Amino acid sequence: MRCLERNRAGGIKIFMLSKFKKQFYGKGEIYLRIKVRAGAAKTDVREILEDETIKIDIAAPPIKGKANQELVKFLAREFEISGKNVKIISGAGDRVKLIRVIYG
Repeated sequence: MRCLERNRAGGIKIFMLSKFKKQFYGKGEIYLRIKVRAGAAKTDVREILEDETIKIDIAAPPIKGKANQELVKFLAREFEISGKNVKIISGAGDRVKLIRVIYG
């Protein structure tokens, strides 16, 4: 699931969401199953599981929706879209969430 790409500094950076991005840009929308770990030091993708669940560390506490807000911001940045195009369909109060990402 991992794709390697060189960053500007010449180092290697791992892009784990590339498969999902290709599907998104091809169809205009995608549904993602996300498992979050709130309260991490940094917001970033940790792992893609065999069932294509995406494990993401969130650098916000799971209090009053702050972790969900950070997740939406992160996904919007990754897919290069507005945050209003990232919707939590189910699991807003749980670690496992179903997310809909739409284009435009």
